[in-house]
Amino acid sequence: MGKQSVQYTSLAKAFADIYGPVSIIGASRLTGGDINKAYLVQLSNGSNVFMKANAFENADFFAAEAAGLASLASSGTIGIPKVLAAGTDPGEEAGYSFLLLEYLTPSGKIPGYWQTFARELAALHRADCSSFTHGGRYGYSRDNYIGATPQDNTQEQSWIAFFRDHRLFPQVQKAAHYFDDAFKADMTKLLDHLDEFLIEPEHPSLLHGDLWSGNILGGPDGKAWLIDPACYCGHCEVDLAMTRLFGGVPEEFYEAYRECTPLEPGYAKRFDLYNLYQLLNHLNLFGTGYLTPVMEITRSFVS
Repeated sequence: MGKQSVQYTSLAKAFADIYGPVSIIGASRLTGGDINKAYLVQLSNGSNVFMKANAFENADFFAAEAAGLASLASSGTIGIPKVLAAGTDPGEEAGYSFLLLEYLTPSGKIPGYWQTFARELAALHRADCSSFTHGGRYGYSRDNYIGATPQDNTQEQSWIAFFRDHRLFPQVQKAAHYFDDAFKADMTKLLDHLDEFLIEPEHPSLLHGDLWSGNILGGPDGKAWLIDPACYCGHCEVDLAMTRLFGGVPEEFYEAYRECTPLEPGYAKRFDLYNLYQLLNHLNLFGTGYLTPVMEITRSFVS
């Protein structure tokens, strides 16, 4: 499934340690994503490797992603690409950071693809995540990123407190310049009364954390595999909510998930609050195109 990555100080050393004497015979730029450059790297031994690259100073971004992939893989519940290496290379000029992953070659979807994915995701959410937090707390063993935004994973005993103080509040602060005084009052009211709208789960679940449809890929076994996590331990509804944004997944996925893990009444409304975090982040990253849904969701709870 995967393992913790080793940090390297050059791309050549990483390939040599993984594969022995080998050379790069081709590198094709791949489309998709707006944060990193992605490549299919072809090696002289016939291996294909998926490589992400970013600025030299952004090495922690890949270290966090490698840690998240390793955390998900450790559950043994769902397909995760193997983490091969992460590190930096002085390169030319300013250098770069990199992450090397198993290259996934899809084999066609199995029958019941979405139902199988739902069952495996439910198993992930039931898996023990005590390795990543202490004493049943919510958060994670390290801070990471949601998109290009730093994500604070300070651990809290209360799920609602964690989501308010380490998810919504930092994004609201960053977006304050978009809000007039009336909407700032609405947002303050929402944060102050969040415990009236969210519920505490029975236990923390290890979350993918950025589970939109683009981060769900068909894998070599014909089942759904997960990429690009923003992991932490929280309420399983967070991942389900995110699947409804930016493309969505079929209804049979939700039916199969609920058969494995029944959801508390009112979950559909709570999905809006969990997605408010993602929409605020998009507002802060990409601008005013996301202001209207942020305002609509907020006012639906406080008006």
